[in-house]
Amino acid sequence: MVAPHQPVEIREIEDPEIEPGSILVQTVASEVCGTDVHLSHGRLSGVPYPIIPGHVSVGRVLETGGEVRDFSGSPLAVGDLLTFYDVHETCHSCWFCLVAGQPNRCPARRVYGISYSADEGPLGGWAERIYLKPGVHAFALPESLSADEVIGGGCGLFTGFAAVDRAGLRIGDTVLVQGSGPVGLAAVAMAALGGAALVINIGDPRDRLTLASELGADVVLSLSENAPAERAARVRDLTGGRGVDVGIEVAGQPSAVAEGLELLRDGGTYVIAGHYTDTGTTPLNPHLDINRKHTDIRGQWGTSLGHVDRALRTLSRHRDRLRLSRVIGGRYPLDQANRALADVEAMRITKAIIEPGSASIPTGAPRHSDAAR
Repeated sequence: MVAPHQPVEIREIEDPEIEPGSILVQTVASEVCGTDVHLSHGRLSGVPYPIIPGHVSVGRVLETGGEVRDFSGSPLAVGDLLTFYDVHETCHSCWFCLVAGQPNRCPARRVYGISYSADEGPLGGWAERIYLKPGVHAFALPESLSADEVIGGGCGLFTGFAAVDRAGLRIGDTVLVQGSGPVGLAAVAMAALGGAALVINIGDPRDRLTLASELGADVVLSLSENAPAERAARVRDLTGGRGVDVGIEVAGQPSAVAEGLELLRDGGTYVIAGHYTDTGTTPLNPHLDINRKHTDIRGQWGTSLGHVDRALRTLSRHRDRLRLSRVIGGRYPLDQANRALADVEAMRITKAIIEPGSASIPTGAPRHSDAAR
């Protein structure tokens, strides 16, 4: 990705020098996240273009710099299937790391596929190989989990898990999830697994709401088919007129925040996790929306290492119930990365993945070529 508003290009780069403690990975699949769409429009600051996108990926070990172990302490060998935590180089010595306990705010923090330049090596997933620098936390996939199940969850799995975790969900809570993209679907699934008595999902299009129902949503409400007043009336009816105990915004739309606060009960908890980039402002009434209601508003920007570890263990334990591979809507080789970005931005598919060397066959759709489009 050479610059904002420019097509993605195919470039050859040198193989990295394998350092002690590092891992060279052959990419099996890397996701096309909403963040990648934002990157293509230049909506994140400090991005050192050109970059190799792809911050959540699955691959096989090709080579290691001596003996290396995954996050659990198990040795990694050539051929092992793994994923990894995309955040790296947090300093573990600054005020944010040590005092605030917020390593995501560490000034030294860098992220694969986002804040590493392509000039620094294959440090993103949209490539045939990914170089995991010494100290990157890798997670060997258990035999029970396939690459599709992990990448089908991908960033959405980890971020949705983090949003539910941030909400402090209690067994028996009523939960509203705003957004039915990969993050919203994961939040629905994790809220249901976490013991919510009722999970409501607001989103679109209809096929995503169907997935939400399959993953644990008890009630789905369409943005296009149900007017705001109708959605509000339905939520009030479902909650005895009070509103939901927990609201989780993962829609990435400013207007969703105002609606979510309106649908929250007095004393409820509202988590804003969908605004990884600046998408604008929305009017709020501090008295009605926050102060008088005793609203607990919490932000969740990205994920921590613990979220990745716990989400993967949860997925392994509940894989039969979750089956996140069905979220994958399209598979694209490297030379169709621009098509993948366009399809994700236009919401033609729920999850796109880059598979170096694969054929472009979106799940449930006919094969198409650039000439046909």
